[in-house]
Amino acid sequence: MRLTRTLPGATAAALLLVAATACGSADSGGSSATGLNPPDLKAQSTLGKTEGQVNLIAWAGYVEDGSNDPKVNWVGDFEKQTGCQVNSKVAASSDEMVKLMKTGQYDAVSASGDASLRLIASGDAAPVNTGLVPNYKDVFSGLKNGAWNSVDGRMYGIPHGRGANLLMYNTEKVTPAPTSWAAVFDDASKQQGHVTAYDSPIYIADAALYLKATKPELKIKDPYALDQKQFDAAVALLKKQNANIGEYWSDYLKEVSAFKSGDSVVGTTWQVIASLTADEGAKVKAFVPKEGSTGWSDTWMLSAKAKHPNCAYKWMDWIISPKVNAQVAEYFGEAPANAKACAQTSDKNFCATYHASDEGYWKNIAFWNTPIEQCLDGRTDVKCVPYAKWVQAWTEIKG
Repeated sequence: MRLTRTLPGATAAALLLVAATACGSADSGGSSATGLNPPDLKAQSTLGKTEGQVNLIAWAGYVEDGSNDPKVNWVGDFEKQTGCQVNSKVAASSDEMVKLMKTGQYDAVSASGDASLRLIASGDAAPVNTGLVPNYKDVFSGLKNGAWNSVDGRMYGIPHGRGANLLMYNTEKVTPAPTSWAAVFDDASKQQGHVTAYDSPIYIADAALYLKATKPELKIKDPYALDQKQFDAAVALLKKQNANIGEYWSDYLKEVSAFKSGDSVVGTTWQVIASLTADEGAKVKAFVPKEGSTGWSDTWMLSAKAKHPNCAYKWMDWIISPKVNAQVAEYFGEAPANAKACAQTSDKNFCATYHASDEGYWKNIAFWNTPIEQCLDGRTDVKCVPYAKWVQAWTEIKG
């Protein structure tokens, strides 16, 4: 299982590149309302002969060949069926993924939304021909043509899975039961020293999401599109929260341990962490508060410099095939992308637990995206704060 999904120290150069390439006017479809205007790359029209290998960058737990656990291996059958030898590198952060993709040595990457827009804008990711991926037709509609994986209706990858950032609390120590993110923001002092938060600059969006609901005068539309005033308000809220934080987490096993010991009693979590924590005997519940939540959606993106594009296409189709997508989702702890995967999970309640087919549930989730100067909410009269400055602010917030 993946232990971290972190964003330590995003490079300013990567974000400046996004800002420099993000120009143009609003249009329909995808993320074009932001004015993002990526290089005009053409999607592959047909599949050719496979090249014998494929080089992948992935989150831990996405490309399993039995070396971590002999019982967990979906790479072996892929290699036998396609003749494509899989070479994979585990990345610890989205920034590392972006950096590695720029080398041109890799064919595809399992990018989260905070990296995908950077890869599209810089021309490092190529648009994909979804017609060459037969299993794409069964991908949940909510994962197609997202603001983080498409531009002008053109898909720049194949959706892999998704997850929400939930509020988890100790049912014995946090009473009454919370209904709002106020539990970790305005009311955090009630649990001083026992509040936990996700350790990443992208967590600033969680504060913005809360302010969107509680401070309407700020006029926040999109938690990833913050002008300076909105951004300053989110940062101020997080600096205030910092006085009540016991620990920031990125390794989810550490969060499980903290909730078991009582060091943490309320904070941000993922469904897989909540399930593990409950299995360990801790009295916890996790849910999407009334303001909604942030979340993540991963997309397999094809390198514009791919040396093995046909094997990469074969991999993208394989990883979202029903049986394999079910295996990955259960091993990793996320909702699968393929609707047919739900019939293949070993735990028949898995997709219900992870809300896989509940599109109404996902409408309340603001998936990670990359903040850029051209406001993602479509505003053109102001500049928004780019991600490089989110990184700087996060260092100040933590002190």
